[in-house]
Amino acid sequence: MKPCSTEKECEVTMEQNAQERLEKQFAFCREIDREKFIGRQTYLTGGERKENDAEHAWHMAVMTLLLSEYANEKIDVLRTISLLLIHDLVEIYAGDTYAYDEEEKQSQREREEQAADKLFGMLPEDQGKYMRDLWEEFEARETEEAKFARTMDHIQPLMLNAATDGKSWVEHGVHLHQIMKRNEQTAEGSASLWEYAKENFIQPNLEKGRILPD
Repeated sequence: MKPCSTEKECEVTMEQNAQERLEKQFAFCREIDREKFIGRQTYLTGGERKENDAEHAWHMAVMTLLLSEYANEKIDVLRTISLLLIHDLVEIYAGDTYAYDEEEKQSQREREEQAADKLFGMLPEDQGKYMRDLWEEFEARETEEAKFARTMDHIQPLMLNAATDGKSWVEHGVHLHQIMKRNEQTAEGSASLWEYAKENFIQPNLEKGRILPD
């Protein structure tokens, strides 16, 4: 970009840049409305319909406000909520990958990386990088915030499945070993919440036959 030659020209350029930035931000805000149409396999507590990605993200954000005291280590709650609110946005283009669909999971990372390039590329460069970094942080599961966010991401559907008498588990014929494998690292964010989930969400449904034994 060539330097402006007059003060007036500089003012006009700054106004144009500000307008362009705002337009990109609103374009992104409109685009992520599509997250509300991405269906998941977990039923709402009423058992009549399945939740969508936006409902899933909102639910985990509120849960984090309430349950962060059970994190293994002290966490930045706002950053954790930020991770949860953006981590599934890529599914607008990549689609939701069911937790127990092993075939779809093989291409999940590639599909989601391409989606991240497209979606976060809509934003002004600084904000695009910030959002992409949050997404990568969640995926890497290395920070305490990412570990707790992952715990929420796994426990929230367990809670809803238990609340609907294991409806989704029954529909998909889910076995105990599948649930335990998916949750191999859930305790990294909160050992106490994982123990609670095992005792109150998983074990009762195993005993009732909603989860198939190994």
